[in-house]
Amino acid sequence: MKISSVDLEMRSYLQRIATGPELSKDLSEEEAYRAMTHILAGSADEVQSAIFLIALRMKRETDAENCGALRALLDSTVQVRSGVADILHIADPFDGFVRGLPAAPFLPAVLAACGIATVSSGAQQVGPKYGTTHRQVLAAAGAAVELVPAEAAMQLEDPTCGWAYVDQRYACPGLHQLVDLRSRIVKRPLLTTLEVLLAPVLGRQSTHLVTGYVHKPYPPIYAMLARRAGFASAAIVRGVEGGVIASLNQPSKLLRFTADRDNEEIRLDPALAGINSQTRAVPLPDVLSPASAQSELPNEDEMYRRALATAQAGRLALAGAPGPMCDSLIYGAAVCLLHLGVENSLKGASVTVRSVLDSGQPAARFDAGCY
Repeated sequence: MKISSVDLEMRSYLQRIATGPELSKDLSEEEAYRAMTHILAGSADEVQSAIFLIALRMKRETDAENCGALRALLDSTVQVRSGVADILHIADPFDGFVRGLPAAPFLPAVLAACGIATVSSGAQQVGPKYGTTHRQVLAAAGAAVELVPAEAAMQLEDPTCGWAYVDQRYACPGLHQLVDLRSRIVKRPLLTTLEVLLAPVLGRQSTHLVTGYVHKPYPPIYAMLARRAGFASAAIVRGVEGGVIASLNQPSKLLRFTADRDNEEIRLDPALAGINSQTRAVPLPDVLSPASAQSELPNEDEMYRRALATAQAGRLALAGAPGPMCDSLIYGAAVCLLHLGVENSLKGASVTVRSVLDSGQPAARFDAGCY
């Protein structure tokens, strides 16, 4: 049997990274770039691709390996430049939320009403968590979830809208084709870290990032990678389930960099945003059961009911209905305004967001992004 050059190359990488904790060796940035390029192009054997991803996870990826893989992903991403000067990219975990209802799918409409053109991205369903995702919620709420990046750019330029969602299927098809493989290797690969850094729509002048994290070592890694991805600034929030919205009932923090600040840590306190909540996030309605354990395929009916419940709660919050969903939107948007320098305090930012919500503009903006 003739062995292809790609097969031989991948074998050489696997022999180095998959030989155990004592003997495994790191790859250079260029080698990681070449390996990930083969995987995204579908030219690498599927078994070798799976071993490569899990071996890096078990070995622990180096900065060089992360950067090389990120370069390959960026090369495979469809990116368009919008006529809007500055764009904010909101990036929740693509594998979704299981402990409550996510508010962030509605955050772009709120930020658009605050004058910040905002894009979110995601996928329908990603393992091993199989949580409720932006796409599921937005589809249940009637929003456009089948936009290619060029169409999303036009929606951002629409003065009555100013926000958009781009699915991974259209932003990075090579990465999206690995969704099934990722579910079968069970553990999260480096793709989970890197996919939130792929902005499908770029601002004419600058593009900014707000994403979240759970594990303490990750903020400086995300900041380094966000710079490599070309973001003008980034805020990495210690959010609920790794999302962009911090806990509503206890202090949290974020790490950010801007044009004049380098890896600055900021303490976040919901009380400073006028929030006094008994829950850390939007709780599941009593009629919905807690999500199944990780690595279990979700019940399709349960998944739809969660998305629909989130869509209904989100639309009510956009219309000004009080509660944890509205609090989450106020807090999440206020943090974004603070990071972008639109406001210089969390208190002032929250006052601005509350006023915008009271105006009814976020609901109108959201409707403008629906079919």
